[in-house]
Amino acid sequence: MIRVVVADDHPIVRSGIVALLQDADDIDVVGQASDGRAAVSVVLAERPDVVLMDLRMPELDGDAATAEILAAEPGVRVLILTTYESDDQILAAIEAGATGYLLKAAPESEILAGVRATARGETALAPSAAAALVRRATGGIPTGPSLTPRELEVLQLVAQGNSNPAIGRALFLSETTVKTHLGHVFEKLGVNDRTRAVTRAMELRLFP
Repeated sequence: MIRVVVADDHPIVRSGIVALLQDADDIDVVGQASDGRAAVSVVLAERPDVVLMDLRMPELDGDAATAEILAAEPGVRVLILTTYESDDQILAAIEAGATGYLLKAAPESEILAGVRATARGETALAPSAAAALVRRATGGIPTGPSLTPRELEVLQLVAQGNSNPAIGRALFLSETTVKTHLGHVFEKLGVNDRTRAVTRAMELRLFP
């Protein structure tokens, strides 16, 4: 049996991941954590084979938690499972010692295969993660996650100093819809505020 700990701060997402894993005959979920600090504690107590680790969590981010876990228990393997896929986040996780990096949007079969591969000591990488490593190896220019045309329009208006109501008027959207688009932008770019979203987009050359 592959003994697994699942670390994710979203209860519904975490329960879905646990349910997926528990349906597999060869996987046993031996612990759960809702933040990075708790993840370290649970892993040190349970000593699982694999940790499924989200990146952005309270108390301690996934990459920092990964580094702490592996410093204490080098035999544990960490598989990042997240919605975030910017080059910086991918590389930080790999550099912290993660064995693999998959996206939550991946098919269930791919996630299960990733857990099994990680348990065997193999590398499980989403295409975006593999591409990031290639770009670093070849000195290529980092590229960020793909924003939809509407998300990019909203972010460009933010960069011009427009408020949410003003953006809504310009694009004929409700203020709620503008907030929803910005929420998606923040999640994709791995940021928490408008200013950092704009600067991150500039760093990644997302603006024309």
